[in-house]
This record gives sequence, structure tokens and C-alpha cells, in this order.
Amino acid sequence: MSLALFWIFAAITLASAVGVVFFRSPVSAAMSLVMAFVGLAALFVTLDAFFIGVVQVLVYAGAVMVLFLFIIMLLDLRADERRPVKLAAWAGGGAVVGGFMAVLVQVVGSLPALQQTKPALANPAVNDVAMVGFALFRNFNLPFQVIGVLLLVATIGVVVLSRRELK
Repeated sequence: MSLALFWIFAAITLASAVGVVFFRSPVSAAMSLVMAFVGLAALFVTLDAFFIGVVQVLVYAGAVMVLFLFIIMLLDLRADERRPVKLAAWAGGGAVVGGFMAVLVQVVGSLPALQQTKPALANPAVNDVAMVGFALFRNFNLPFQVIGVLLLVATIGVVVLSRRELK
């Protein structure tokens, strides 16, 4: 069951990532990116990395994507106009994607590790959250604070740059 869920969530993540690239509307692309983040968090959960899965949802799908959507709405971006389709570009891109997929299937099919079951956790009694918190605030306190200030400055910069002038 776990392997089936892994492949289902992998397909959802890949489909959402393709949607990010191909959607014309910036809001639709951002919402597809949220779905890709949620699928990635589900992949982490299927791999028994529960903390990383929860952080993925809270930080990326929650905070960062809300910031992106706020900026997209504030800048009032419109969908691009459709350009004519060039057959040579689509054929070249299709050939590259087809070659990549053929090599990927060959490499993944030759891995003996896919037939093995994953081992149990070494020590499930260890509190990963506390260890991450201690490492973050003991060893990386200054970079953590600098990133917070950079995000604040970037948000203020976007608000200032997108402000409309009164006529």
C-alpha cells in the first residue's frame, strides 16, 4: 500500500509541476505550485519523514505561496497572449522529452533497490523536532534572523514598487 501511495503522490506532484509550466494565468500557475508542494509533502510522509512533510505544507504551501499570490494579485498580472505554435519547436521539445523519459525508464528499471523494502526507523523514540529546533537556534540563529529580515525587505520592496501613482 505504501508503494502505491508513493506512486500516486508522485504522479500528482509531477502533473502539478507540469501545470506550473503550462498554465498561462499566473494565479493558476501559483495554485498548481501549491498542489505540487502538497504532493511533495505527501511524498515525504510516505517516506516516514513526517516533520519535513509538515514543514513543507506550513512553510512552502502556506506562507511562501500566500506571499507569491499576494504579490501576483498586487502586481495585477494578466495572462500572456497566445503565440502561434511552431511545429519545429514542439517536435524538438518532444524528442528531448521522449529521450529523457527513455533514459529515465532504463535507469529506474535497472535499480535493484526498488525491489527491496525500506528498513524500519533506527530509533523512533528520538524527537526530531526538538533536535531541529536546537540546531536551528543554537548553530544557525544569525542566518535564520537574516533570512527573516530579507523576506521582510522583499515584501516591502514589492509593495513600494507596485504602488500606483495617482493622476
